[in-house]
Amino acid sequence: MSMEESFYLDRHYNMVYKKGASLLDGVPEDLMEVIDPHWGQFPPQHPFVAHLGGICYLFLTALSVFGNGLVMYIFLKCKKLRSPTNMFIVNLAFSDFAMMLTQGFPVGIGIFMSPVWPYGAFACKLYAALGNMFGVSAIVTMVVIGFDRYNVIVKGFSGAKINAGKAFLILVFIWTYVICISIPPFFGWGGYASEGVLVTCTYDYLKDDWNHKSFMMYAFTVNYCVPLLFIIYFYSQIVKAVVVHEAALKKQAKKMNVESLRSNDQEGDSAEVKIAKVAITNVLLWFTIWTPYAVVTMIGQFGNRQLVTPLVSQLPSFLAKTASVINPFVYAMSHPKYREALAVEVPFLGIQENKPKSDTETAMVPVTEKA
Repeated sequence: MSMEESFYLDRHYNMVYKKGASLLDGVPEDLMEVIDPHWGQFPPQHPFVAHLGGICYLFLTALSVFGNGLVMYIFLKCKKLRSPTNMFIVNLAFSDFAMMLTQGFPVGIGIFMSPVWPYGAFACKLYAALGNMFGVSAIVTMVVIGFDRYNVIVKGFSGAKINAGKAFLILVFIWTYVICISIPPFFGWGGYASEGVLVTCTYDYLKDDWNHKSFMMYAFTVNYCVPLLFIIYFYSQIVKAVVVHEAALKKQAKKMNVESLRSNDQEGDSAEVKIAKVAITNVLLWFTIWTPYAVVTMIGQFGNRQLVTPLVSQLPSFLAKTASVINPFVYAMSHPKYREALAVEVPFLGIQENKPKSDTETAMVPVTEKA
């Protein structure tokens, strides 16, 4: 049964499909290599779902390319921002930039070309591998940024200084790691396949053999659990250090019989409180964005697969892509010198950045410029 014969839209754009119609009706034979039979139990999806997704993917791609492109441009152009550890922020921006350029744009266009993945089986596997590579690169880079901020804020002068050589080696490690974890499915360990409404591709988490189960256990552990634990540890220590520092300042102020040791407390939260808020925001965003996708893949591999419907599979995958848009704001906009440079280099954005009035405000800036 062809896709055109399996369903139609009535005059009110309600979808009507014949008895026995399946999501797999009309799928090209050569594409079945990367489509699990699991999806055949579901009826055809309303075309509006895919078209809305296509528009959202193109919108996210535009935002990601602009936001991350701006981060790379400013950090690389301004000499004062070209410190070794700031290259981690550049690497994060590049990973997110490449993620949406290779993931969002092909899907956003492909959805309007065909109701299913239009580029063939090998392109599906390549798409999934690139998404895995750039996604994990962003995740590992966020862990490194968390360590750098922990090293500066918590360890202070006792922390190990990250020079240009060490930063370069860390970046080499990141890209070696993400390439090594992305290519095993091409050599027989695990696999890549189409997912959800069959317009995107990702891990093949529906196969029931040990080959695929072992790979998914490995990917879940090293790409989600381990980074999450590191991020929680680094930022919890940062928050703890901020709280202790704030308490010490208040105690000292009380001894001196003054309300505060800062002259600008009336202007809003102190720098330390802002650091704590950014740290908590980083952890919560990371957990919120990546957890639904991780949970769905684990349910598909080890749980009740009947719960993994096309939309249940597709929505977390889309949510994970939003990280590439959010990261420039969380990691770059929390950098005061970046905002200063942005106000100078791109004045049409209308950003006004005032320099701190005291050394206390910059003593614990959650960025890498002091490393």
